[in-house]
Amino acid sequence: MVLAGRHALVTGGGRGLGRAIAAALKGQGARVSIIGRDGAVLHAAVGAGDADACAPCDVRDEAAMAACMADLARSRPFDIVVANAGAVETGPFAKGDAGSLRRMLELNLIGTANAFRPALPGMLERRRGRLVAIASTAGHRGYAYVSAYAAAKHAVIGLVRSLAHETARAGVTVNAVCPGYSDTEMVAGGVAAISAKTGLAPEAALAELVSANPQGRLIAPDEVAAAVLHLCGPGSDSTNGQSLMINGGEF
Repeated sequence: MVLAGRHALVTGGGRGLGRAIAAALKGQGARVSIIGRDGAVLHAAVGAGDADACAPCDVRDEAAMAACMADLARSRPFDIVVANAGAVETGPFAKGDAGSLRRMLELNLIGTANAFRPALPGMLERRRGRLVAIASTAGHRGYAYVSAYAAAKHAVIGLVRSLAHETARAGVTVNAVCPGYSDTEMVAGGVAAISAKTGLAPEAALAELVSANPQGRLIAPDEVAAAVLHLCGPGSDSTNGQSLMINGGEF
């Protein structure tokens, strides 16, 4: 129970990577609060014992996030914030518009900032805190047909690296975890979209996605959660401003 007495927040914590991360943090003794847009999904996660408290909130709404986090932190301020909420839109760049870029930046980048900012002053005052952004391998390289998403995830890593310098002497670390294609609903939706657009069988579409991973498989949510635990646990004080790849050696 290496995180006993800590309070962790996970955005997008009701399903997929977020729920796996929440459950892992709770399993190590942390009190875990989760935020997401679907209240029923959040309450199901709490009911299953994967989190202690929840609140519906859109991470893109700065004022709502500040109020929601203040309410959840009444029992104890946040020691750990994991900005996991995100989404991807696919399509050729030439057929997109500025709206798709704005949507990806608002959810993936602004949503991360809106999760970090309310918790940071208290962490700085206590001289202890862990901020973790769930980015993507798309934050390090380009992928066809997800240019807006890749741009947003590159920006998330830039935010992490810059903020890490600001907090380096105050006991707060800021890091990113960058999974490759993972075994989540979001990736399943991507497989379905590829299949519908190309006529490939779902199995062939999935094989195309995982072909870049030398291990030839999807990343398990528990593997991403283990990386988060490492960044939040003892012995991680000097791990700061890093972008930890969980991708089977893709590059």
